[in-house]
Amino acid sequence: MGNNKRKNERFDALNLLSYVSLDSDGKEWNQGMGRTLNISESGLQLETHEPIDSREILQISVGIEDELIEIKGKVVYTNRGDSGKFETGIEFIQVRQDALRVLKKYISEFNKQFVK
Repeated sequence: MGNNKRKNERFDALNLLSYVSLDSDGKEWNQGMGRTLNISESGLQLETHEPIDSREILQISVGIEDELIEIKGKVVYTNRGDSGKFETGIEFIQVRQDALRVLKKYISEFNKQFVK
C-alpha cells in the first residue's frame, strides 16, 4: 500500500451534491450532480456519471443531514470506478466557518455512532 497523504481521516458517507466548474477567472462554465462516497474536514470523494477534469476548481453544494453547505475544492484525481461511474477526489481550498462547523459536527456524530 502507498502512503496516505490525507490530513484527515475520511468516513464513508452518501450525500447528494451539486457542483459548478469554475474557470481560471472564477466564471461558471459547467455544472453537474453526484454523490459523496466519503468525506473529511479537508476533502471528499464524489461519484458522477461524467468525468471531471483534474485541473478544475469546483463550487460544491452538499446536503449534510438538514444542512446545505457550500465548499470550494480542487480536483486531485478522477478515475473510473468498478461500477463504471467516475470517482473524483476533491481537496477543499475554501470552506466557510459555518460549513466547517456543520462538517465537524457530522463527522463527530458519525464517529460516536459507527466507530468503536
